[in-house]
Amino acid sequence: MTYDPNQQTMTQLSSNSHNTLPKVLSISEATPFINQLQTSVSKAAVIEPGKLRLVLVTIFSGGHLLLEDVPGVGKTLVAKALARSISASFKRIQCTPDLLPSDITGTSIYNQKEQQFSFIPGPIFAQFVLVDEINRATPRTQSSLLESMAERQVTVDGQQYQLDEPFFLIATQNPVETAGTFALPEAQLDRFLISLSMGYPDFENEVLILEREEHEDPLSKIEPVISPVDVLALQHLVKSIGVVRSLKEYIVRLLEATRKHPDVMLGVSPRGGVALQRAAQAMALLNHRDFVTPDDIKTVAPGVLTHRMITHEPSRAVKEAVVEVILSTVPVPIS
Repeated sequence: MTYDPNQQTMTQLSSNSHNTLPKVLSISEATPFINQLQTSVSKAAVIEPGKLRLVLVTIFSGGHLLLEDVPGVGKTLVAKALARSISASFKRIQCTPDLLPSDITGTSIYNQKEQQFSFIPGPIFAQFVLVDEINRATPRTQSSLLESMAERQVTVDGQQYQLDEPFFLIATQNPVETAGTFALPEAQLDRFLISLSMGYPDFENEVLILEREEHEDPLSKIEPVISPVDVLALQHLVKSIGVVRSLKEYIVRLLEATRKHPDVMLGVSPRGGVALQRAAQAMALLNHRDFVTPDDIKTVAPGVLTHRMITHEPSRAVKEAVVEVILSTVPVPIS
């Protein structure tokens, strides 16, 4: 896999989605794709339906997902099941303190035979990327992900390379273990559309995990049910979902409430409001509607707002409690 220095994209991806108009779907046409994807992922990964919907909201919004959880609760399995269900390319990056930015983005190697530099792409060049234990990477390495997450491109030696779409990054971090870790800066956290904690499964689901793992790898049952082009069409459809003026004002009031809450040192920025609106549009699509309701906003608000606040006590539980209070006190528009 090599790069042509005169092009911005990999020769392998010369027909990628940057040059292709997304196909147009209606709400009714999108429903089978959504149902098939949920069913496919659930065959391998044991995850609460509500949390799986938030994962799909992130994908259909064109955003990225941060999973804050202890090891062994199925984060990697969810990412792999999604990639296989969408027939997308998948790469995993294991973060360690000695991981370098070039280990993620790639590097230029001098080719003596051709007497020129050739770019060797790193693992960021995949449609689905799992960045495991992101807080174990140094700040310099963490920052190498910013450009790819925000602009869907990588710059190496002054040359820009476009990432193929859809591009979806799932990062994980262990909120309990702190030795040898580097907290993510606010600018990095803000690049994640949704932050989610999967939590431990209940008794019946944990038995189900054992049953699935008894004789074979659950991923072996996963076959592609939709294509990356279908995902792009769904992302395009999300942007067409209507949000009335009163709900836009409701979102702004929620943001203002985070900035005024006594337990919050730094509230949610306007970019967080844009993220909340887009996530609500995606949730409306999952609910088979072409318009957003207050319930759509309330459903996605904890995942969108929690990691965007700085509280006096920096724990997820405190932030979730703040969001819960805000959602219960800010008046919901009647129409």
